[in-house]
Amino acid sequence: MTFNHTKGSTMVKQSIFGRIAQLAKANINTLLDQAEDPQKMLDQMVRDYTNNIAEAEAAIAQTIGNLRMLEDDHAEDVKAAQDWGSKALAASRKADEFRAAGNTADAQKFDNLAKVAIQHQMSSENEAKAAEPTIATQNEVVERLKTGLDQMKGKLNELTAKRNELVARAKTAQAQTQVSDALKSIDIMDPTSEVARFEEKVRREEARVRGQQELAASSLDAQFNQLEDLGEQTEIEARLAALKQGAPSAALGTGTGQPAAAPAVEEADADRR
Repeated sequence: MTFNHTKGSTMVKQSIFGRIAQLAKANINTLLDQAEDPQKMLDQMVRDYTNNIAEAEAAIAQTIGNLRMLEDDHAEDVKAAQDWGSKALAASRKADEFRAAGNTADAQKFDNLAKVAIQHQMSSENEAKAAEPTIATQNEVVERLKTGLDQMKGKLNELTAKRNELVARAKTAQAQTQVSDALKSIDIMDPTSEVARFEEKVRREEARVRGQQELAASSLDAQFNQLEDLGEQTEIEARLAALKQGAPSAALGTGTGQPAAAPAVEEADADRR
């Protein structure tokens, strides 16, 4: 009692094998090199693989179900052949008993029953034998589909890993760009940076203070020079006055700025007068 389940299995085999072969052979690195936006392409491929795997799993499950039905029918045919064989044997033995007893009519009757049983046995055996090549082929199909499905799942894992790696690298590159931009903004060697501008402002302020200090020091030196000039002029005036008073020693100077005292001889002469 074998039913035909091979047509659907063949169609499933053709469609699933085609997709499995196409997807499993895909060179991910080559596809990435050709893609304008690798991340979007990987996202789409992950979705495609996920959908195809789900469809493949459903189709393979149906193929396995059909195979199990074929195997059940084959087992049923085998059991039926065994049962009919047992019945044929029982009828033949019964016919032999009647024949031994001289009952030819009943012996012939059970021989005929044995022949009918043998016919059913042969029919079941033929059906079972006819199903065996199909069952063997479907077993091979199922194994190949399982292998292909495993390959698709492996590719999906590879795709997912590639996508995660690409996303991580993109985030790292973005972070590095942000850090680089931040470093540029505080580059002390860059004359346009805030630090450089602030440093230049401090230097200008320091230069202004130094200028004020030098100016103040210059003014103080001038004042002291004026004082020295004034002292020298005062001594000159004093010496001139001493000369006018007839004090020769004043011309030599005492270094004190005061007129020199008159000699003691002149004082003695004055007393005698």
